[in-house]
Amino acid sequence: MYRDTQCTFLENYAYVWGMWERLCIWGQKVREQTLCRMRVGKLWVKALADLMLPRTCLVCGRKLGLQEEHLCLYCIAEMPRTCFWNRSHNPMADKINGLIQEGLETAVEDGKADHEDQQRERYAYACALFFFQDEGDYRNILYSLKYGGNTAAGEHFGKMLGRKMASAAHFADVDTVIPVPLHWTRRWKRGYNQAECIAAAVSRELSAELRKDILYRRRRTSTQTKVDVKQKQNNVLGAFEAVKKDHDPSHILLVDDLFTTGSTLYACYSAIREAYPSARISFATLGYVGRP
Repeated sequence: MYRDTQCTFLENYAYVWGMWERLCIWGQKVREQTLCRMRVGKLWVKALADLMLPRTCLVCGRKLGLQEEHLCLYCIAEMPRTCFWNRSHNPMADKINGLIQEGLETAVEDGKADHEDQQRERYAYACALFFFQDEGDYRNILYSLKYGGNTAAGEHFGKMLGRKMASAAHFADVDTVIPVPLHWTRRWKRGYNQAECIAAAVSRELSAELRKDILYRRRRTSTQTKVDVKQKQNNVLGAFEAVKKDHDPSHILLVDDLFTTGSTLYACYSAIREAYPSARISFATLGYVGRP
């Protein structure tokens, strides 16, 4: 009788387990079919929207296909990528580290720092997605984001940058992402901060925390587009302030839209370094002014 009871139990268990497996398989098929219908529905919506208001490539102006986002396939393939994320030492990183060392040397001369502080400062990593040239058509990516209200482009290319950085070992331990802030008057006029759009996407790809409550712009600065390097440095000198919060980041990533001379990012670095003296600080932008 015991054996009969045991056999009956095993048979019932096998039956229930088989039913559960069938239910799981059925659920997976339903999920796949639902996702497929959703994708098809989205494509139909996008196709209808493109018919009413065609989307065009930001670089060449060609009409975009259903699977294309912001750039056509040809311009994506031809994008002048920097590949700086593959190199811990690169021209962008060398420039910002040069500014950091100059600042430390000045601080040592003024008695505000010592040589130990200079030796303790770790090499700052930096990377950008593509080379930016005033005469190049890829500048339209940043122009559409900064002046055209195209925040979706900022998130799209920020995601692209973040994925590249996520594949690099020297960015693997980034735990805090901070966007370069706008003065409140400029943000109110524009309605958004383009650096925040990029930083939000980058932080998601790096699985890092986005913090917009640490770095502030204490005064409004004049435009940096038509001034020399020294004027840019003086323009942003003391323009930022960082507030130490209750968390203790080990690797901070500062994010902006464009790297020209590095003056703005260095001014942000100086403010954050005062609040977080032991954290590593790195830098990322969409564009880097230079040639491949």
